[in-house]
Amino acid sequence: MTNATMAAMNNDLSAPDAARLLGVSLPTLYSYVSRGLLASVSNGASRRKRYPQEDVLRLAARKNDAKRGGQTAVAAMHWGLPVLETRISHILDGRLLYRGCDAAALARHATLEMTASLLWDDGASDYFQQDAPAQPPGLASAPDAPPLARAMLAMAMLTTADMPHSLQSGPAAMRILAAALLQTAPSALPLHRQLAQAWQADAQQSALLRAALVLLADHELNASTFAVRCVASTGASLPAALGAGLAALSGDKHGGGSAAARCMLTQALAAPDARVAIATFYTAIAPEFAGFGHPLYPLGDPRAAYLLGILSAMSRGYPQLHAILAACATAGELLEVKPNADLALAAMELAFGWPEGAGMSVFALARSAGWIAHAIEQADSAVLIRPRARYIGRHQRD
Repeated sequence: MTNATMAAMNNDLSAPDAARLLGVSLPTLYSYVSRGLLASVSNGASRRKRYPQEDVLRLAARKNDAKRGGQTAVAAMHWGLPVLETRISHILDGRLLYRGCDAAALARHATLEMTASLLWDDGASDYFQQDAPAQPPGLASAPDAPPLARAMLAMAMLTTADMPHSLQSGPAAMRILAAALLQTAPSALPLHRQLAQAWQADAQQSALLRAALVLLADHELNASTFAVRCVASTGASLPAALGAGLAALSGDKHGGGSAAARCMLTQALAAPDARVAIATFYTAIAPEFAGFGHPLYPLGDPRAAYLLGILSAMSRGYPQLHAILAACATAGELLEVKPNADLALAAMELAFGWPEGAGMSVFALARSAGWIAHAIEQADSAVLIRPRARYIGRHQRD
């Protein structure tokens, strides 16, 4: 990654920059830190402290002072900064944390069910002890539809059922979602085992699926999670909120990342010169670096690092996996950007012969755990999400 890219993606501010955004003097800024209103981080070997940009902007918004920090802070906002407060997950110093627990550490042993219980209410209860729910009538009527379309149909069917915003409803919703994605009957088997069974995955692949589900369970206020919270804030049912998340996930700029990364890898593997094929793909086909880079992880996506590390350890047992990982490495060198979770999902899908779109199914099923957590948190707040627009068109036209 170039120095310019690193600088653009750096989320930490110097003291003068932080003070400017807040509209305060440096002594006042330091007093905010001493009073616990703002965090500061060390800047490597330098003794100068830096301040997380997200925290600074959040504090500026709370001040709600348009004459000082408010309008300046709004103008400085970039993609990915939080707009709602949550206790569910956050990204700190390159790590993804679920209620303070490192997602990568959880991935070593936890299941998606355990992770969901953590996200929902800090793991106070095991909500997945109940039996598998009944299959919604008519769900098997669209056998030729893509997995995500079947999932959206399932949630639409459930909107007429008595399934309010309730932690008790979460397991049923996730099991029905898994059944729709996999075109199977709802099951009480662990969710990673349901995926493994449907795709004839061996024990190693099943363990990899388990880890992937944990790592993708939540990711702060991404586009689909924000959509879920907006719908939940209106008082709509839990399936309706999940349907909004699935709809947002279907977009090429969100859940479609693994499909684009798979396309790149497929072309690289089939070409005489992988480097030429990769360069052509990103120049002519995908202007954005599908499978690489993430604004919230300037030093690399820890989810991708974890999954690609497991794949690397498995490469001896799967001949094609070695070539796939080599193509991933070549693309990273050409782009000078580290891989993200989409690339890991694409590599898994290709290496083990899973159905095309399996990466999207893993993503959707995993993220449903976080969506449910956010839907319930938003519903409990009893606050309607209704931002105001900043009109920039013409005024007083005749």
